[in-house]
Amino acid sequence: MSARSWTPQLLKRAAAIRAIVFDIDGVLTDGRLYRDDSGQEIKAFHSRDGLGLKGLMRNGFTLVVLTARRSRLVQVRMDELGIENLFQGREDKGEAFGEILRQFKLDATRTAYMGDDLVDWPAMRQAGLKLCPGDADQWIIQHADYATSADGGRGAAREVAELLLAGHGLLDQWRESFR
Repeated sequence: MSARSWTPQLLKRAAAIRAIVFDIDGVLTDGRLYRDDSGQEIKAFHSRDGLGLKGLMRNGFTLVVLTARRSRLVQVRMDELGIENLFQGREDKGEAFGEILRQFKLDATRTAYMGDDLVDWPAMRQAGLKLCPGDADQWIIQHADYATSADGGRGAAREVAELLLAGHGLLDQWRESFR
């Protein structure tokens, strides 16, 4: 499903969302785990995804990043983007999602979650809008409310950002802000 095929029902659901939790590996990256000769982790983040995340923040959305792994590189990237709400090393994502809801006083029905694999489902199933990249695990795709046309780490987060902005009637305004 591409941006052109966003249904009125999906846009209405997106309009209810005020916060979103993103997974890292497989969502903000392509999911591959790279190591150099010294054992240092290397990840590739897509610049368009980053701009979409900034667009959400600029328009008042609460953004949280939740990952089961720990990575200094992830901290550096989130700092670059201005994302302060980073939860690393949280293998039980369902429990972590509940903590995030409580900590930020969020309503689950107004919070989206974007994940790509089975480990994300305990959090996704609690969210008001369940999102995944187009190359997510097939079971996750079947149970998500929306699977992007883009793959993880290759524009999927940007597509979701644009969906949420469109749901709130802000997409054109955000795009025009770059003229």
